[in-house]
Amino acid sequence: MQRLLLAIVVLVGVPAVLGGYIVLTERLLGLASDKARDRIRPWLWLGPAAALLVVFLVYPALRTMVLSLFDATSTTFVGLGNYVYIFTDKIMLMALRNNVIWLVFFTPVTVGLGLLIAVLADRVRYEAAFKALIFLPMAISAVAAGVIWRFMYAYRPPGTAQTGTLNALFTAIIPGFQPQTWLTNPPLNNLAIIVIAVWIWTGFNMVLLSAGLKGIPKDLLEAARVDGANEWQVFRHITLPMLSSTIGVVTTSMLIFALKSFDLVYLVTNGNFDTEIIANRMYKEMFNFHSYGRASAIAVVLLVAIVPIMVLNIRRFRQQEEMR
Repeated sequence: MQRLLLAIVVLVGVPAVLGGYIVLTERLLGLASDKARDRIRPWLWLGPAAALLVVFLVYPALRTMVLSLFDATSTTFVGLGNYVYIFTDKIMLMALRNNVIWLVFFTPVTVGLGLLIAVLADRVRYEAAFKALIFLPMAISAVAAGVIWRFMYAYRPPGTAQTGTLNALFTAIIPGFQPQTWLTNPPLNNLAIIVIAVWIWTGFNMVLLSAGLKGIPKDLLEAARVDGANEWQVFRHITLPMLSSTIGVVTTSMLIFALKSFDLVYLVTNGNFDTEIIANRMYKEMFNFHSYGRASAIAVVLLVAIVPIMVLNIRRFRQQEEMR
């Protein structure tokens, strides 16, 4: 019954409130002078969005920063103690290291493969089917991807039938190959999880980069070829510079994903076997160890790591707008 009432409120009440706000706003603006109306109207229209932003984004962020200064029960002030823990604890340092590994390997590989596939697919007749095949992993949930790749990485002792796809394949084609414990053998297991993320996200990058590639004038490319430029020179001096803005967008997206990645690690290893990362550790501190102070401090560190990337991206967008 409560769920039904909630659904009614959402479906009927929210549109009714918004409609009432619009009507009331316009009536109040009708009482103001023309000059004041033009000055006030934008703020009134932005008011609901700004309020939602403050309630659901700004306040939680500030509250998290405050909680990060308290102990596990949020009752005793500990100052920067939780942050000292983050940068001195052995497991946290390993999580920070693993996130750096994600940044170094995941980002350039996904962007590079996405760009390579977009360029190559643009030259074949079956482009649509090929792109659909590459993009298909994006349609699979992280849970399904984790389950699929756990079967891919499955290990059986040497001398027994291998049920894992990779061990079975390598055992069949490489004489003397010893089955590998892909998910329990560091640092190989970190790279194995990154491979799953690359498999999922390469298609996303390919689609965005392909859209940018389609926006490059064909006449410009043909003119360069007529002038004697080979394909590498066309790509390096024309295609790549004109795709720079799109490459910046996908790179930023992949950097942020690498920093806040959680689901794959949680599903595949749960951070065991030296695969811990920041977001997964934050989850454990919050829900497993009930240490709200440490979990909040980790969240703040993650936020601080992501904000500069967003600031650079916004600044780059503004520079591009100014150049147009």
